[in-house]
Amino acid sequence: MIIVPIKEGENIERALKKFKRKFEKTGTVRELRARKAFEKPSVKKRIAHQKAVYVQHLRLAEEQ
Repeated sequence: MIIVPIKEGENIERALKKFKRKFEKTGTVRELRARKAFEKPSVKKRIAHQKAVYVQHLRLAEEQ
């Protein structure tokens, strides 16, 4: 359960922003979307490999 302590006189907008940030960090929405449709392990592996290649290209481009 996410708890956001609100200080005396603190703006509700700021508290809501803190809540949203904490909620994003938990990864609940991401996990929910991932569970919505089954993804084969081979597909997961392929996507992870493609992501690794992409990140490696970015790092190489950054070095040059």
